Amino acid sequence: MQLKTMCCSLAFLAALACATPGQADDLGQNFGPDRDAYHDSIERAVAYLRTTQAEDGSWTAPTQIGVTGLVTTSLLESGLTADDPTIARAMRFLESYVQEDGGVYHPDSKHKNYETAITVLAFEAANEDGRYNETLEHAVAFLKGLQWDAGEGIDPSDPFYGGAGYGSHERPDMSNTQFFIDALIEAGVPQDDPAIQNALTFVSRAQNLESEHNTTPFASLVNDGGFYYTPAAGGTSQAGTNPDGGLRSYASMTYAGLKSMIHAGLTPEDPRVAAATNWIKQFYTLEENPGLGQQGLFYYYHTFAKALSVAGYETITDADGTDHDWRKELADHLFSLQQSDGSWLNTTDRWMEGDPNLVTGYALLALSFCEPPEPAE
Repeated sequence: MQLKTMCCSLAFLAALACATPGQADDLGQNFGPDRDAYHDSIERAVAYLRTTQAEDGSWTAPTQIGVTGLVTTSLLESGLTADDPTIARAMRFLESYVQEDGGVYHPDSKHKNYETAITVLAFEAANEDGRYNETLEHAVAFLKGLQWDAGEGIDPSDPFYGGAGYGSHERPDMSNTQFFIDALIEAGVPQDDPAIQNALTFVSRAQNLESEHNTTPFASLVNDGGFYYTPAAGGTSQAGTNPDGGLRSYASMTYAGLKSMIHAGLTPEDPRVAAATNWIKQFYTLEENPGLGQQGLFYYYHTFAKALSVAGYETITDADGTDHDWRKELADHLFSLQQSDGSWLNTTDRWMEGDPNLVTGYALLALSFCEPPEPAE
């Protein structure tokens, strides 16, 4: 886990222990999957991705900068170093798409925020010796320039305010905004930075929770504490609408919302965090992406794992009162889905999850938050 993410997690865990005694468990207890099974799964996935890398260092296609960035990050988080030949080729490929404006994207791309935010995570993970400091500084400035804020002439009351979309003038959404926040946090931007606090304004408005932070027309129509895709441009939920026009909550965006709120400095006492956590407990499952079924399943697994890790949860208590060691359950479930060649694949091919490179990257990132503790001496 990256140091900055770990710091957020420890701060949130301290607040969590004070707010809800017993929810955060003794960190000395053994959680997570079997170590041998875990490392075997990682090794087979890494071996698979070595075989599918193109000669130019990319995965899937040279125009898919985001896929290469995500896969590269997953390999770095799985134990490879910046000097590993596979990583070195990938980083040279990503460096070749650093633009004069500081962004990292294909020149024809409409996904400049997404591609830059994803590659920031790769550059940061490979930056142990500071070789990418300047690249990261410029990329962060570029991302901040894409955000919908006062610099875009947007009033703070506008549902667009604070959000990030695929490009500078694309409608903002929770998926792009969570990657935007992740990138800034991992690059060392502090929680109280205006860009992160403005993003929190957008995130709060994408939650089905009526409060002083969310006075959009959608806030009271569902009011279950979950999150949906965007409150902007008339509002959209990938899970559809209720008969009254309420935007249905779904899991991948709810975990994204929880993680984003923690990164922005909210604690368990905040009603927004409490409501999101309650939604997660009510709909805890690994069999599907609640609200979307099998769609976006591996994106969900990655976001699920990162959010619960950032939140400092060792276990989750579901709606029936059952405690779940989520790391062990997620890892074991991913082991059961791994293909014989070491890859993963979602047969429900939406949002590119029919691409085994992307899906294997998601799975490795999810597993990076499930690593079992070292055995006690």
